[in-house]
Amino acid sequence: MGVRKRERAEQIKAAKKELAFAKLNNCPTSPRKMRLVADLVRGQKVEKALAILKFSQKEASRRLEKLLLSAIANWQAKNEDASIEDADLFVKEIRVDGGSMLKRLRPAPQGRAHRIRKRSNHVTLVLGANNNTQS
Repeated sequence: MGVRKRERAEQIKAAKKELAFAKLNNCPTSPRKMRLVADLVRGQKVEKALAILKFSQKEASRRLEKLLLSAIANWQAKNEDASIEDADLFVKEIRVDGGSMLKRLRPAPQGRAHRIRKRSNHVTLVLGANNNTQS
């Protein structure tokens, strides 16, 4: 049993070596707005994803562009000998989850008050590498 667990752990470790991720917590944008931009880059190659984010008009695209650059830097730190062009990096997974909510009150007619929810989100971006060398 111990041998199988160790072999499986080594397989998982080798698979994680190909991945790099970056997280953005408590980003003050609603998750719905962030998902619109995240859906544009999901599954794209890194170069194309950077181009999409750079020329997008949405405010969330600036934050995602910075996060993608951070994930690329994390991948380079893991794989110092490999180059980005040879690795053929792509956005393997991008997840946008709801974060904490700031609750505020807005005055309403006749002495009432309405609750305003200022939403935030957490973004997790995972890069994968295609090391398919074709001869």
